[in-house]
Amino acid sequence: QVQLVESGGGLVQAGGSLRLSCAASTNIWRTNVMGWYRQAPGKERELVATITPVGSRNYADFVKGRFTVSRVNANNTVFLQMQKLEVEDTATYFCHPVATKFWGKGTLVTVSS
Repeated sequence: QVQLVESGGGLVQAGGSLRLSCAASTNIWRTNVMGWYRQAPGKERELVATITPVGSRNYADFVKGRFTVSRVNANNTVFLQMQKLEVEDTATYFCHPVATKFWGKGTLVTVSS
């Protein structure tokens, strides 16, 4: 069993920045791609960014150049640095080891205009 705890969400004005954290209870990042997902009210959950065990990163087109995914191996923590936030980025953000059943409860990001 893996517990995932996201934090760092909040209310920010458009153009601002936030840094999300995802603390995992195990070093699952060693064997699984870690993903950040988001779900806006009334919308499907969508993939935002991933980081592989060897550190390769991929981003959804709508966040390229604005968001950065990173990881601190010793702490089993994955981060999502979000810059130039837009109102459309408002959502609950989740981390998820890809191809597993484990999800955190998410952290809410609200971007105001």
